Amino acid sequence: MTGFFLLTGQVALVTGGAQGIGAGIARRLHEAGARVAIFDRDAERARPIAAELDGLAITGDVRSEPDVVQAVQRTEENLGPLSILVNNAGITGRAEVSWHVGVEEFRSVLDVNVVGTFLFSRAVAPGMIERGHGRIVNVASIAGKEGNPTLLAYSTSKAAVIGMTKSMAKELVGKGDITVNAIAPAVIQTSLLDDLAPATVEYMVSKIPMGRVGTIDEVAALVHYLASREASFTTGQCYDISGGRATY
Repeated sequence: MTGFFLLTGQVALVTGGAQGIGAGIARRLHEAGARVAIFDRDAERARPIAAELDGLAITGDVRSEPDVVQAVQRTEENLGPLSILVNNAGITGRAEVSWHVGVEEFRSVLDVNVVGTFLFSRAVAPGMIERGHGRIVNVASIAGKEGNPTLLAYSTSKAAVIGMTKSMAKELVGKGDITVNAIAPAVIQTSLLDDLAPATVEYMVSKIPMGRVGTIDEVAALVHYLASREASFTTGQCYDISGGRATY
């Protein structure tokens, strides 16, 4: 890494960091000098990633307030004051037209994607305010801006994450060098695509002017910038990483 965007001496917590985009983000932040804690419900996948990064693996459920509070406490006890939070954990839910989606299916997606993001953000904010520095980066989706058919719950949840980002960013302005931003990826090449119907994936890719899916490394690079001290005049924004798909 060059002298720009170094994270030396900083501590980051990445939710859903045991695989895919989360693992890529964790690796990138580690390469930039941060000490990294990985929070994931899959202990078997989280441990080797954390070991690779000489970091900390924490198993838990983003929907559980006690799990979230304990994760922040363990991170700070083992690695130091937490200055970077990446809310990456999320689920897509079943691809289906909305009138065939059950209420509990809908709620489960919002619980993970929205409530989980809220709980972690709320848990880290007091410490960031006390220390006068912090970065929160929320992984939203282009679906939260445009809405993807057959993914109503997912699209709704990511729209909520974008709104949460803007609201919390304004609340933290003036309380130190603390920023809250979101990113809105289009289709990224991860194992999550295997869980979607081919027609759904084809639809999403067809909307991308570049004509391809994005890569984990491309997403991680954007998160790295937003987590850096250099991104000090950027808050309350949702950055597209969509190959030109975004229209606003």
